[in-house]
Amino acid sequence: MTASDASNAKQELLFGKEKNPSHILPEKLTLDSKIKFRCHPGVSCFTSCCGHINITLTPYDILCLKKRIGIDSDEFLLRYTQPVYLEKTDMPGVQIHLTAEGKCPFVTEEGCLVYTDRPSACRYYPVGMANFHEGAQENQTAEKFFFKVKEDYCKGHDEDKVWTVREWRADQGVDVRDEINRGWMELVMRRKSFGQQATLSEPAKKMFFMASTNLEKFRDFIFHSSFLETYDIDKETLAELQEDDIALLKFSYRYLASSLFGTQDLKIKEERIKSKVQEMKAKQQEAAQRAEQTYEDLKRDRDQLRQTIDERKADRKQG
Repeated sequence: MTASDASNAKQELLFGKEKNPSHILPEKLTLDSKIKFRCHPGVSCFTSCCGHINITLTPYDILCLKKRIGIDSDEFLLRYTQPVYLEKTDMPGVQIHLTAEGKCPFVTEEGCLVYTDRPSACRYYPVGMANFHEGAQENQTAEKFFFKVKEDYCKGHDEDKVWTVREWRADQGVDVRDEINRGWMELVMRRKSFGQQATLSEPAKKMFFMASTNLEKFRDFIFHSSFLETYDIDKETLAELQEDDIALLKFSYRYLASSLFGTQDLKIKEERIKSKVQEMKAKQQEAAQRAEQTYEDLKRDRDQLRQTIDERKADRKQG
């Protein structure tokens, strides 16, 4: 990527520290770049990074955490999150609601209570990922690279463990989570690329929030609304959506791409299209009839006014 390309491209940081650039080391990393880092209970700063921080949750984060705790999405969202807008968009999401002391509610002095199901944002540190995304075209790929974040208080950088970025991501489970969250992150980047000149409608925001944060409600939407009267979904997929939460998550990304951005991810039923066309034709015909009636009414009023004026002129002449 040339300097000119970089200046024209729109930089998007995922799970990074864009507003705190002094902590981002000025080095562009690849998957094979090496970093030195290790975090464990023996470091003096253990759990210091788990407070006074915004931890935005991905759809997969929410699924893992609510299953780990053993509650449904409604209760999880109410007890452990607060609503936010995803960075530089009007897309609604949630972040961890910190305690009165500013700490993550899942962290104690001994460590994280949900460590194996911790959010993606927690897994990334100290490696951030950036994407350059220059437009909103469908199937567009973004240039991706990595960078290192080094907070002054963090002693994990003084440890002697050396990894490649690839090894770190695999060890932290980031690669798996990125694959599951990929469709959702593409939606967010696509929305960012439109800039502020376009806004989502309130119904669109509500649909994005529901599909992104509450799988129970999204599943109910699919099977107990007019959804299946509109979209052509094969029986095998429907059976999978009934039972498989990961499949349902990935399907939600396809649905949102189709409904928000007009992609061809889902096929609308032919009869539904025909019905919509007939409905539009009927509305157009109705509008044409109203316009014609309005014209006739105006013409009648004009003729009546002209007749009244002529009668008044005749009365004046006779008088």
